Amino acid sequence: MEVQVFNTAGKETGRSVVLNDQIFGIEPSDHAIYLDVKQYLANKRQGTHASKERGDVAGSTKKIKKQKGTGGARAGMITSPVFRGGGRVFGPRPRNYSFKLNKKVKALARMSALTYKAQASDIMILEDFTLEAPKTKELLTIGKNLNITNKKSLFVLPEQNKNIYLSSRNLQDVSVVIASELSTYQIMNANKIVFFESSVGKIEECFA
Repeated sequence: MEVQVFNTAGKETGRSVVLNDQIFGIEPSDHAIYLDVKQYLANKRQGTHASKERGDVAGSTKKIKKQKGTGGARAGMITSPVFRGGGRVFGPRPRNYSFKLNKKVKALARMSALTYKAQASDIMILEDFTLEAPKTKELLTIGKNLNITNKKSLFVLPEQNKNIYLSSRNLQDVSVVIASELSTYQIMNANKIVFFESSVGKIEECFA
């Protein structure tokens, strides 16, 4: 697939980039995408939820009333879940939600997500540029020139660029990631993916 290269003014440069069909044109696997996104979201969960069960609640362990002869149900300690202020039955406990996923499955998921974006023409190529200092206004202007201001956009850089990252940090619908850290969730969550011209080669190196 051939994609035109745009400059920061939103104009075509006359150059084009050929996207590798082995990455951007495979037979997509929906199940691999599901697993990778599920793992990404699971790994972000803290898992620190907890509640107090009958053994954790402060209270006397003395038997409340005699076993028989009261006409009511038998009752033990005051921390029993049947009493107000007692412990919770089968409440949540701290746990780790992360799980293992094979590297080949994760690679297939990313390539499948990139293929879907390429098929929907949601991939743009932007010529490399840099900012002298963090300027949110400049990055916002570039987004307007590319007509992606009202869409979730993901800028894929070939390497770390502090000024561009800091410039995007205050923009709600703009995310910045380097090519080697691109995830399936980020690809699927974005409406438009803007690859820097030199980052396309980095993507191919990651899957080589």
